[in-house]
Amino acid sequence: MTKRNRRQFLEDSMFAAAAAVSVGAGTTLHAEEQDKKSSPNDKLNVAVIGVNGQGRSHLGAYVGHSGTDVTHICDADAEVGNRQVERIAQRQQHKPKYVQDIRKLLEDDSIDMVSIATPNHWHALGAIWAMQAGKDVYVEKPVSHNVFEGRVMVDVARKEGKICQTGTQCRSNPGMRDAMDFVHQGGIGRVQVARGLCYKGRGSIGQRGEYQSPSSVDYDLWLGPAQMQTVTRPRFHYDWHWQWPFGNGDLGNQGIHQMDLARWGLGVDRLGDSVLSYGGRFGYVDAGDSANTQVVIHTYGDQALVFEVRGLKTQDLKGARVGVIFEGTDGYVVMTSYSSGAAFDLEGNKIREFSGGANHFANFVDAVRSRNHEDLNADILEGHLSSALCHLGNISYRLGDVVTPGELKERIAGLDIADNTQATLDRTLGHLQDNTVDYGTTPFKLGQHLPMDPESETFVDNATADTMLTREYRDPFVVKAV
Repeated sequence: MTKRNRRQFLEDSMFAAAAAVSVGAGTTLHAEEQDKKSSPNDKLNVAVIGVNGQGRSHLGAYVGHSGTDVTHICDADAEVGNRQVERIAQRQQHKPKYVQDIRKLLEDDSIDMVSIATPNHWHALGAIWAMQAGKDVYVEKPVSHNVFEGRVMVDVARKEGKICQTGTQCRSNPGMRDAMDFVHQGGIGRVQVARGLCYKGRGSIGQRGEYQSPSSVDYDLWLGPAQMQTVTRPRFHYDWHWQWPFGNGDLGNQGIHQMDLARWGLGVDRLGDSVLSYGGRFGYVDAGDSANTQVVIHTYGDQALVFEVRGLKTQDLKGARVGVIFEGTDGYVVMTSYSSGAAFDLEGNKIREFSGGANHFANFVDAVRSRNHEDLNADILEGHLSSALCHLGNISYRLGDVVTPGELKERIAGLDIADNTQATLDRTLGHLQDNTVDYGTTPFKLGQHLPMDPESETFVDNATADTMLTREYRDPFVVKAV
């Protein structure tokens, strides 16, 4: 199979899978609800922004839904955008319009909904501009690139009366919802630790250097809120995830799903009392900035939310690799996927199983029809809080000092945290040793332990850390408080 044929096969498979989920979920639009359109039989017009990766799942979901039409496609890469225009034209009765500049797109009053799957640094501004232009929004995770702009997204959604769904689809799955109900109702006693896991292999992204963006990309548009800069990674698309100006590492890429579930399981609707992170980028030297091995600890009174990222080869933890573990006084729950898992007593005997998936996009469409953001399974407020926990972990990490494993153990030992922090650290160090990491040549970073004011969503008496809650925006791509 040639590279081109393989790409076409993968894209066709992604469209088919998304459409199958949309049809199979059985979610219908209710005629008795107050529709955004004048008639419940009218289709909602959707523009999808960013269609090189996850955006193809968005396209497949809306094409497969009886109540929506994909009328516009927007991408800073003209080749990518036009390729998806032709693909969608084969799957619905009309050809969507390609628009390269999001600002021009949002001038079109025929668009009812905007679905955003751009690189992370565009999520917030794209959603904010769309809502201010009168559109309802589905925005991928993490909803923001920093804490400040996430809160602005919530404020704009409420001010404009817009529906804004976060792309954390686990919240729509019956298996996950049943597991959360079980935890919240005391099925494993009082939860002491919620542990999110992102054990997902990630290799080097190549040597740091100076590279050219693809000729089909409007690089100024692609950069948007980020400062003008040269491309320093060999692969332009996707590998931006591991560079701070654009991405948030795997903590904010894959890990945001599990961070959201961990917070949900704890039953907290705010940021924590403090945050601490440690780790490093181990095993190779490349163009990436973010950690590929990282532990983040958020405290909530006598409870803790612990997150573990492992990008090198690793064993699972209690059967989970990309999942969540809730550790209670009477047992524990392990969710090994987006929709399934099980509960166990303290002796490890299985006492309950959970399973079942659903359609997150259909939930968004239903809420657009009802005009009630409380109908959303993942309202923007939920997305903001969980995304912010990822950002706070990265802030602690980036403000850290290089230490030896011995120094790290000593400093961790003095913390009063619900988690057995020494056991978590020992497992992390053992994981690195299994991958023959040489601490002498690879820095190990211990982040600052940062107390938080959850109400103001700022740090306590730390002006330096506070500056990292936002970014220096590049005019005219500026997120402004409302």
